[in-house]
Amino acid sequence: MDALRAREQLRRRYLFSLDAEASRDGRDHAGPGTSAAAEKKQKPLPRLNIHSGFWILASIVVTYYVDFFKTVKENFHTSSWFLFGGALLLLSLSIALYCILYLEWCRGIADYDVKYPALIPITTAAFIVAGLCFNIALWPVWSFFTPLVLFTQFMGVVMLISLLG
Repeated sequence: MDALRAREQLRRRYLFSLDAEASRDGRDHAGPGTSAAAEKKQKPLPRLNIHSGFWILASIVVTYYVDFFKTVKENFHTSSWFLFGGALLLLSLSIALYCILYLEWCRGIADYDVKYPALIPITTAAFIVAGLCFNIALWPVWSFFTPLVLFTQFMGVVMLISLLG
């Protein structure tokens, strides 16, 4: 009996070390003890978590307390930076929709970044310059709080979109 128990303990220790090694370096080993780890990897994360809820709530609070839409409406015509930033934002959103809707859904090109490598850098550059333009346009209103307000709005929108899809 002691030999059987010792063999079982060695077997358990060996399977445990394989599981620990698999979780440490990310490789999968075939074995009966790895099925629970594989199930944990395959379980999708919940869409609404603390992180996304925080950013959505923070965006709502900032929108309310700084009268974001009223301020943007009042300052829209006072600065040409809004128009330039809006045009660049429209450009980046158009390229993103072109990639997602047309290339991926209609034409079935899943790796459009390989086939059209210039689209993603152009979209990213246009979005960053649009953010800078919006910061310059709203700087007289909120001064050094402007980047914080706009970043909070951006993160709230991103997290809200991540809930939808």
